[in-house]
Amino acid sequence: MMSFLPAFLTETAHRRRLALAVATTAIAAATLAACSRKAPPEPPPRPVVAVAATLAEHTPIASLPAQIEARYTTPLSFRVAGKIVERSVRLGDTVKAGQVVARLDPADLSKNAASARAQLDAAQHQLEYATQTLTRDRAQARENLIAPAQLEQSENAYASALAQRNQASQQAALAADQLSYGNLKADRDGVITAEQADTGQNVGAGQPVYQLAWTGDVDVIADVPELALGAFRIGQTATVSLPAIAGKTWQARVREISPAADPMSRTYRAKLTLVSPGPEVKLGMTANVAFAQPLPVVAAPGSAPAAPLAAASGTPSAAGATVAQPITLPSTALFHDGNQPAVWVVRPDDTLVLRRVSIVRYGERTVTVAGGIQPGERIVWQGVHTVTAGEKVRVIPPLHPEDFAS
Repeated sequence: MMSFLPAFLTETAHRRRLALAVATTAIAAATLAACSRKAPPEPPPRPVVAVAATLAEHTPIASLPAQIEARYTTPLSFRVAGKIVERSVRLGDTVKAGQVVARLDPADLSKNAASARAQLDAAQHQLEYATQTLTRDRAQARENLIAPAQLEQSENAYASALAQRNQASQQAALAADQLSYGNLKADRDGVITAEQADTGQNVGAGQPVYQLAWTGDVDVIADVPELALGAFRIGQTATVSLPAIAGKTWQARVREISPAADPMSRTYRAKLTLVSPGPEVKLGMTANVAFAQPLPVVAAPGSAPAAPLAAASGTPSAAGATVAQPITLPSTALFHDGNQPAVWVVRPDDTLVLRRVSIVRYGERTVTVAGGIQPGERIVWQGVHTVTAGEKVRVIPPLHPEDFAS
């Protein structure tokens, strides 16, 4: 019994040492395997097309559709009522001042004039008779051949006849004028732009028959939206081009700006006087009015927002604000931060940050922005909808940068 116990204890201890060695070997092998396994590689930076921002080469120019119109346009109408029996001009005809353009039936007007002349003749005869009577009675009164009361009656009859003659004279002159009013004459040199009554039609006094556009000053009429209203001021010069006359431009000067917006379109009617229009410029032509777009003003920190100014980029303004520098980018670079336009800027460490900007002008394939970015900063041109703020990117140049040249 005593000899078996030491042998059992010796065998148990041996098994324990063997199990411990196996466990130690397994742990070492697992540790070695873990150490030899490589960590997963980080994803490569996302490639984006970005280019350093540069100032716009030219002052941002905005354009508005417009129309050529005469500065003065008046309706031509008869001053008396009647029936139109003749029209001598048509739509688009050029007329001279004093030219007869339409006639009324003269029958009634002629009879009225003849009646007035007859009344004038009768009044003139009465005046002559009263004059002779007064002359005779005055001679007899000096000889005391008639009573003073008879002389007074003669003088009263003369005064009444004179007043009736004067009244009949005015009536005859008015009837003669009305007869002449049966001929509608152009007040000024101009062009007929509308026909509003036809031959055989009975018209009332003052009812328009033609619309006459005066020859002379020509206006360019444009409806200005609220965003561009700050660029317009009385006396400002703008460039006008006509699609119908390619390759030629005219200068125009702002003459009038409506003080209130149109209730339907919410635009302000602006009238510009065209300088030296020339005969090739026709009324009713469509036009484009190009003008310098005001640049946004970036307020200094802690100051009140400043209003837009049409000034050179980087010029200091009141209250420490500066006029934002215009930068032209392709339209694909424009993103949004909430409801505000923004662009992605690549930081020096190749991470992205979103910056809000102000839109100065929309072009055909470009957009001119100001504020939020500085010249030299790298702006993402393409892929703006696939990146996020703080993301690591790899900048590559655009394949065809000339397509977005400003």
